[in-house]
Amino acid sequence: MTGIGISCEIVTVGSELLLGAIEDTNAGYLARKVAQAGIAVRFRTSVGDRQEEITRVISAAAARCDVVIVTGGLGPTQDDLTREAVASAAGVELEYREDLLEQIEKVFQSAGYEMPENNRIQAFVPRGSKSVPNPVGTAPGFIAEIGTTPVICLPGVPRELEYLLEKEILPWLKERFSLG
Repeated sequence: MTGIGISCEIVTVGSELLLGAIEDTNAGYLARKVAQAGIAVRFRTSVGDRQEEITRVISAAAARCDVVIVTGGLGPTQDDLTREAVASAAGVELEYREDLLEQIEKVFQSAGYEMPENNRIQAFVPRGSKSVPNPVGTAPGFIAEIGTTPVICLPGVPRELEYLLEKEILPWLKERFSLG
């Protein structure tokens, strides 16, 4: 499959985006970068921090586009529900990845802190997904499949998202979709 005609939906997760508490700069950044790579952005959707709504949005996006990029909801707090929503949409359970926990612990250690217990949740990803370690933050990304549609999940912190997109995701997209 070549880049011609490949469609993408960008999903931003976070009630703070819907309420206008913070400006959504991630969607615009992602749209520009994905378009430059030769993928047509067809939809941009924002959804609040409710698991069932995130699941519905991601399921709909995967049904209508060739690739879905999700940003936000990968942190260690109770309202960070993207992992669970993607697993639900894909019909799989979350699985623990020791390598991700080690990477998260290293981030804390390099900053001179002990990792809080609640950050352990960030080492869980949907079963069968490809993990995307995050050397510049504590929220690893992952790529899950819903049917044949890749769902790429990235942290909402702009610096982390930009790093992972440039270093990991754009090369992966270019390979997956045979983009020049």
